Amino acid sequence: MDKYPESVKALHDAGHEVMNHSNTHAHYPQLSSSQVVADLNACNDKIEAVTGIRPTLVRFPYGDYDDNSISAARSIGMDPIQWDVDSLDWKDLSAGEITKRVTSKVCPGSIVLFHNAAKHTPEALPSIIECLLKDGYTFVPISQIILPQPYTIDHTGRQCPQAQDKVSG
Repeated sequence: MDKYPESVKALHDAGHEVMNHSNTHAHYPQLSSSQVVADLNACNDKIEAVTGIRPTLVRFPYGDYDDNSISAARSIGMDPIQWDVDSLDWKDLSAGEITKRVTSKVCPGSIVLFHNAAKHTPEALPSIIECLLKDGYTFVPISQIILPQPYTIDHTGRQCPQAQDKVSG
């Protein structure tokens, strides 16, 4: 947000959702609840100033979170998200390796992690998109794939509906 506010605005204006990934890219389990809230709100304020919309979702930096991080985010009306398919584009894999990795691991409901500064991601995306569309997948904004509360995130990064306790009358 600080370096490229015009890019964030252009993404928003093109119809993409802009959500929170933190203000400082800290390891959230090392922060207190109030520090997590302050960091999320600082980022939310910047995004809202540019887009006019306050984020409701957060992807914690490094995929590093704990119960305190989740509770802190939810205390300000934000839901945490996690990916279940890591493209590993951040490891400078070739476009072919990224494509093979993503297309072999995606399943219905998957959230795929890509990085905007990864070297080979722009080259890999067209073939990934073409393959997934051919296989019957659709692409939706992240807010449309998040389960309603209550849910948990399992060790693979997938959302799991939480069983509702039934109260007998």
